[in-house]
Amino acid sequence: MTPSKRHLLGLIAGAAVLATMPAQAQEKFPDRPIMFVVPFPPGGPTDAMARILATELTKELGQSVIVDNKAGAGGNIGADAVARANPDGYTIMFGTSGPLAINHSLYKGLKYDPRTSFEPVIYVGYLPNILVVRPGLGVNNVQELIAKEKAKPGTLNYASSGNGASSHLAGVLFNELTGTKLLHVPYKGTGPALNDLLGGQVDMTFTDILTAMPYIKTDKVKALGVATAKRSSAMPDIPTIAEQGVKGYDVSVFFGVVAPKGTPADRVKLLNQAFTRALAADKVKQTFAAQGLESAPDHSPAYLGQFIKSEVDKWAKVVKQSGVQLD
Repeated sequence: MTPSKRHLLGLIAGAAVLATMPAQAQEKFPDRPIMFVVPFPPGGPTDAMARILATELTKELGQSVIVDNKAGAGGNIGADAVARANPDGYTIMFGTSGPLAINHSLYKGLKYDPRTSFEPVIYVGYLPNILVVRPGLGVNNVQELIAKEKAKPGTLNYASSGNGASSHLAGVLFNELTGTKLLHVPYKGTGPALNDLLGGQVDMTFTDILTAMPYIKTDKVKALGVATAKRSSAMPDIPTIAEQGVKGYDVSVFFGVVAPKGTPADRVKLLNQAFTRALAADKVKQTFAAQGLESAPDHSPAYLGQFIKSEVDKWAKVVKQSGVQLD
């Protein structure tokens, strides 16, 4: 066989191998816009953070990253849509503690499992909850609050943004760890709950620090303790609830990006790297820090996967203790 024939046969054989390779391995990723699903309505803190990330991510990837709000059922509608989406890397979700942990135990007949229906991409960070009380309650710290409640059990109450919300379950966990009997008053959203706290109709709430900061700074509410294991970078002078004797108390809203199960590992890696660079951008860091967001201790996909599993287990116990189950 002549050298030219051998060369021709080699080219044919190479073409045959390429033809049998998966299409995803041959095409550049991404070569079209990416849908960034937010399972909540426009205008909220989750949506705002997602849009900041989407703008920076568009620069990193060279393709548009489009925020797609799929709200409803505490985030379950959007999460289910992403779980069923084509696992090609072009559909991802900016999830929170609800759809990625709490809802697994809270809702009956959930169609997805946060531990097995997604490929974790990156743990973005968390927003601490904080215990704030009406100024006239007459307590200055967590131990004084506990003593006041135990002197007259069942007379103090706390507002939440709704049954099963982190602000509700934070109170359930507080009661469990302290032996108190704070009464739960559910509202339809954070706004109405906070309005009644400001008006003195309820005694306290375990809201997120972003919502509470303006009212703490103007003395409209009194901050007793940050609900996470370590102090908030945004308000470092406020001690944690755990520091004040409630060992093991740790409540926050976490934010993580996930993709449908089966999304190729190389695409997950590329997305993770792009998000990591976006989070390191000065504008993103400054904006998130001003909102009270704490950076994740580890941005790897594996860390988020393990964290989701631990959060599902943690909140399953608290949801059971609460006695709440939603359809």
